[in-house]
Amino acid sequence: MSLKTPFPHWPGSYGLPFPVTGNVLFVDSGHALASDNNLGDSAEQPLATIEGAFNHNTLTANNGDVVMVMPGHTETVSAAGGIDMDVAGVTVWGFGIGSDRPTITFDTAVGADVDIDAANIWIHNILFSGGIDALTGPVDINAADCKLTQIETRDTTGQATDFIATDANADRLMIDGWVHRGSASDGPDSAITIVGGDDIEIKNFNIYGNFDQGAIESVTTAAVRINIHDGYIWTEGAEDLAVVMKSDTTGRIGPNIEAMLQDNAANVTEAFVGAACQFFQPIEIVNLVGETSLKSNITASTDA
Repeated sequence: MSLKTPFPHWPGSYGLPFPVTGNVLFVDSGHALASDNNLGDSAEQPLATIEGAFNHNTLTANNGDVVMVMPGHTETVSAAGGIDMDVAGVTVWGFGIGSDRPTITFDTAVGADVDIDAANIWIHNILFSGGIDALTGPVDINAADCKLTQIETRDTTGQATDFIATDANADRLMIDGWVHRGSASDGPDSAITIVGGDDIEIKNFNIYGNFDQGAIESVTTAAVRINIHDGYIWTEGAEDLAVVMKSDTTGRIGPNIEAMLQDNAANVTEAFVGAACQFFQPIEIVNLVGETSLKSNITASTDA
């Protein structure tokens, strides 16, 4: 069956878990006929790149359009804005599992990135891979009401300084089901740096790496009503920093966060920092192999 033909169990779904109400474009670099000069409206004549899809004349803002990225698709970004997601309301849906997921690799320039520059964009099931050392925010989110689900960010060559970077325009961003596979080697500041923004939510995450400022951090510009919960962090850095918020960042941290620290030292207090945040237990911390976790020792509320 052609993927262009709607699946019979849900007309207009194209096999997606939601009905498609707008235009559909197919992207598949592995197809023999792939070209950004194609119409891109079928799996038999797909576009070659996601960037080609966002430049396509049928993609319409806030129209319910979907970019369907086929299993095995690969794309290399070598400069800032190498992929510019600048059409609002578009869903970029990756197909495939494991190593067959669509993969975007960043190389050549430390500023190489995907820019999410329009509101209401949804990215699902894409693997973002670092191809050179010291990348500075290869996933760069600069617009409101965007969503990233079931994505993976991975240090493959060297370590990104910050893999995901947001700015003050990224209000109401949701990241759900994110895996970050960093490196034990020193170099990164964070897996995600949050620079301002209101009502950002990060949940169901699994983060590994060696972080100098915090696996999840907002240390330069205060965020408002941040919401971080239900996740696991393993930090290999001697700094032992899991979640670190600026002193005037507000919001909720926890519940159901587990942190595994590197040093068997006095590091429990430093692992979770946020003077203007509220913390919700359980936040579990362990720092030595063979030991069980203890709850964060952040000051508990009293019936004062």
